Amino acid sequence: METTLSPSEPMAEKDNRITETVLRERARLAGFIRKRVSDPGEAEDILQDVFYEFVEAYRLPETIEQVGAWLFRVARNRIIDRFRKKKEQALPEISGDADGERWLDEALPSTEDGPEAAYARTVLLEELRDALMELPEEQREVFIAHELEGRSFDELAAEMGVSRNTLLSRKRYAVLHLRARLQAIYDDFKF
Repeated sequence: METTLSPSEPMAEKDNRITETVLRERARLAGFIRKRVSDPGEAEDILQDVFYEFVEAYRLPETIEQVGAWLFRVARNRIIDRFRKKKEQALPEISGDADGERWLDEALPSTEDGPEAAYARTVLLEELRDALMELPEEQREVFIAHELEGRSFDELAAEMGVSRNTLLSRKRYAVLHLRARLQAIYDDFKF
């Protein structure tokens, strides 16, 4: 049952409504946070911060409509804040490796690093799909063939009839574009 909390209630009534809301929403909210934050201590801290903010907001003159939705929005914002507070980490630079090292393996977080890394990986992959469509076709083809299909530049050069250096250059431009395009999203998730 979704409720609206109004700050014009008597203090005892306010306390009862706050307690009811916390008891009703605690388990769902805790589950939501734990799916996104692997450290149980941090997850509990975020949960407590959300409820503290709820009590503070309840004391303001504005009415909180759809309390459950409000709590989940605050929780999501606290989780994002947690990622932002961690040490800033840029997307990996392009390696100068003559073999054209695979950039994507370094740029995406591993799914083995917990649920928040898996979530960040999913978000980055969705954005990567959109960013790939912005590339010129020649750059997109080389990037997909090398990064996603694992094909070598020598194999691609023989197949496409262009020099290996041309393919390396196309991939470099693709990576520079993708890196710039994904950096803002990457910054939201600090691993």
